[in-house]
Amino acid sequence: MWRRCLDETGRDMPGQPRKEPFVLKDDRNPRALAALPDEALIDAVQRQTFRYFWDGADAASGLALDRRTLVGATGEDLADERVAIGGTGFGIMALIVAVERGWVTRDAALERLGRMRDALLRARRYHGTFPHFMDGASGETIPMSPKDDAGDLVETSFLCMGLLCARQYFNEDTAMVRRLRADFDMLWHEVEWNWFTQGGRDVLYWHWSPKHGWAMNHEVHGWNECLITYFLAAAAPRHAIDPKVYHRGFASGPDFLNGRSYHGIELPLGPPNGGPLFFAHYSFCGLDPRGLKDRYADYWELNRRHVQVNRAHCIANPRGFAGYGESCWGLTASDDPDGYLAHDPNNDNGTISPTAALASLPYAPTEVMKVLRHFLTAHGERVWRDYGFIDAFCEARGWFADTYLAIDQGPIVVMMENHRTGLLWKLFMSAPEVQAGLRRLDFSSPHLESPA
Repeated sequence: MWRRCLDETGRDMPGQPRKEPFVLKDDRNPRALAALPDEALIDAVQRQTFRYFWDGADAASGLALDRRTLVGATGEDLADERVAIGGTGFGIMALIVAVERGWVTRDAALERLGRMRDALLRARRYHGTFPHFMDGASGETIPMSPKDDAGDLVETSFLCMGLLCARQYFNEDTAMVRRLRADFDMLWHEVEWNWFTQGGRDVLYWHWSPKHGWAMNHEVHGWNECLITYFLAAAAPRHAIDPKVYHRGFASGPDFLNGRSYHGIELPLGPPNGGPLFFAHYSFCGLDPRGLKDRYADYWELNRRHVQVNRAHCIANPRGFAGYGESCWGLTASDDPDGYLAHDPNNDNGTISPTAALASLPYAPTEVMKVLRHFLTAHGERVWRDYGFIDAFCEARGWFADTYLAIDQGPIVVMMENHRTGLLWKLFMSAPEVQAGLRRLDFSSPHLESPA
């Protein structure tokens, strides 16, 4: 894997290419991995999964590809041509973990970030937002669907979460790193969050297109993965929304307030049975749920209960799917035998997604470690391969994915690290804008500093 040299500002310059350090595959077999102590096992899983964002990144830009496919019969490693903006945000956070853990050097990470930054600056943006998918070399938008062909506010929010963490972590006082931080600030500051209220309505809209306008008409209501979108929209130093948009938009959704019990576990927020587990992961890669509260919920308790409901459903296994149990649970959005689906207790076709349990490590460490060891011992190389765990499997149909998805691999690395050290939580919550956002939305948090 090759990269170009960078000038003192961190931008690309012609020169002799140099090789980036290669992150070696963990060559121990799955059963040997399963015998490791907890901390060593978690480290091995994080490191192998991080390879998706290092060795498996887009060759032109270093940004995260939407997916990769490993064809077992031929040994081919097929790259999707699409860069995923949300997946890139999670990938940047995973890169921070890699530096902190010593899997890549700080200098190598900064060079990679410089290349990623240059690609983001090339990208076509729409009122400051990025599309869901783009071409890493040209920066041109790749439509996700005929009318989803431009700005995606939610994916942009995941990217901004990663940019803020990187800005807080890479604090060197050199011209290159100062330029990098300034560019990250610019990309985040130029997002016109308030534009996505469609002229001042009390709700955010997911998409906007110069060709189709607001035709997607997708209001962002909760409870779902979009708390971070509203939070950053309220926290933004420029183009911020009024706090009432959070309360009247996100918090007024039909699946926001709950209060019902499932398997004897009461859920304060969310759809029936909690929905897919990525609701407890995506926003909380950066937002620290520990002690995070507002007028609606204690978010640590909400996420912990959501995980327990999802687990309890799989243990009860009302449809009798093969494999389900205390050692095999976790329903979330992923590939499945018929395509792609947001799996949850109300939409369950027998597909287990490793990211569902593994990214839930902070909320249920004992239960998750049991699942992790079971995956390795029961399924071995059918689920554990070059970029960590495959995206999903369905024992009932004898199906094991050949794919990896950025939005599934990233939260594994990040949430496991948050369980171990709280690294990404500390970085994100330390940002001055995040502190301001907490106050604007009347959140309480142990991270909230007293006003000067």
